[in-house]
Amino acid sequence: MPSGKIIISEKIKHYRAARGYSQQRFGELCGVSPQAISKWEREECYPDITLLPVLAALLQCTVNDFFA
Repeated sequence: MPSGKIIISEKIKHYRAARGYSQQRFGELCGVSPQAISKWEREECYPDITLLPVLAALLQCTVNDFFA
């Protein structure tokens, strides 16, 4: 049974690294600072929901993949 925990941070970090993007470069592509990427990956905050389709496209996954 799913724990209900949002694992978006782990997924972003995994897919970003798998695509070879640094936090700096990924932030540039997303239109956010590298500090924002770092905060997402450390679970200090989450990306704005409107960014999820952009993130998925850049990371070559689906929005649902962030929650699976």
